[in-house]
Amino acid sequence: MTQRAIVVAVDSRVERRAVEAELDEFEALARAAGAQILERIVQRRDRIDPATLVGSGKAREIASRAHELRADLLLVLNDLRPRQRNNLEKIVPLPIVDRTMLILDVFARHARSREGKLQVELAQLRYRQSNLIGAGADLSRLGGGIGTRGPGETKLEIDRRRIAARIAVLRRLIAGVRRQRSVRRSSPRGEPLVALVGYTNVGKTSLLNALTRSNALVADQPFATLDPTIRRAYLAPGAYVRVADTVGFITDLPEDLINAFRATLEELEGADLLLHVLDASNPQWPRQRRAVDAILRELHLDGTRRLMVFNKSDRLVSDAAGQADALYVSARTGAGLPELRAALTNLAESRR
Repeated sequence: MTQRAIVVAVDSRVERRAVEAELDEFEALARAAGAQILERIVQRRDRIDPATLVGSGKAREIASRAHELRADLLLVLNDLRPRQRNNLEKIVPLPIVDRTMLILDVFARHARSREGKLQVELAQLRYRQSNLIGAGADLSRLGGGIGTRGPGETKLEIDRRRIAARIAVLRRLIAGVRRQRSVRRSSPRGEPLVALVGYTNVGKTSLLNALTRSNALVADQPFATLDPTIRRAYLAPGAYVRVADTVGFITDLPEDLINAFRATLEELEGADLLLHVLDASNPQWPRQRRAVDAILRELHLDGTRRLMVFNKSDRLVSDAAGQADALYVSARTGAGLPELRAALTNLAESRR
């Protein structure tokens, strides 16, 4: 069922956030979760209010506006502390979902494999353990809508001990998945592994399909790919590489998600080359590039050989043109793919 939502954000000068671009992404996430955006409310203030995030006066304005628009959900760009959530819900009588909860919800929608579902549940429980324990009365109001979807939704009000026990079980199960994935990653032919990395929704899966002539699911929405996919790509006579599609990144990707998806991200640790895919049609590509670079540093992948590839070059924005040491391709039209295959052929031949 579609939920009618108001989006709220606080833009403080201290954080200096690119709030409009982040709000566009946030609303795209909300639509992917099934929300209808009624209005966007941005408050600019010197610092975040520690009690209610927005201040009590602004909270009452939001409550009045929500009533006028008949909203049934409040989506908050900023991550909320338990105290802020509790105080805000006393003024705005709606379920409140912050950015991390929304990302978890989208992940829960898109998880297909047993591995993906295990990792989503682990991320949900870790987040609730660290942020929501003690707010049981407020959590019970969330019901079954956005922010409560997925394998962890029935565990919202269980106590800390049972959450910790379930987390321990999930870690053991995911450890088994990691061992299985380690076996599957190895190639009896000794072919190089090329991992596609990049911001969410830049066209990594489309590029995988174009390189490997496969038909992995492509969707024009954030985090359509959660479960890693590996396909074999023919480059030239006797030259092949394995291409791995991985989960997309996003600015300030929640730590719980990075920790929970380490089994998936191990594809990157075993890669001979990272293809950093950027969206040549998006004027926000520099910010997205910095976000991906930051996550790769956090994963200690700075030293892995990397090649920057601008996808969607048939819709190139002016400031993306002419970047040194980058290739320009279009998975849709096929432009630039011969040059990319040539670069990968050099890798395969050097490995051989």
